[in-house]
Amino acid sequence: MDAELKSLEGKINQIVALCQRLRTDNHQLRQQLAAAQNENKQLLDKIIASKARLETLLAQIPEEEA
Repeated sequence: MDAELKSLEGKINQIVALCQRLRTDNHQLRQQLAAAQNENKQLLDKIIASKARLETLLAQIPEEEA
């Protein structure tokens, strides 16, 4: 009976350790996701600004007459 309790206690300790590790991993992954989303937004803003500048430059180029 004592051996069974020790075994159960060991398994419970393993589950607790696993839960703590998963919480830490989850927290890190959430931070990485937020950083990636922020970077994605910044890159999208740069693309939009570049597109606007390119369209302005293209509008300034005189059209050739055939």
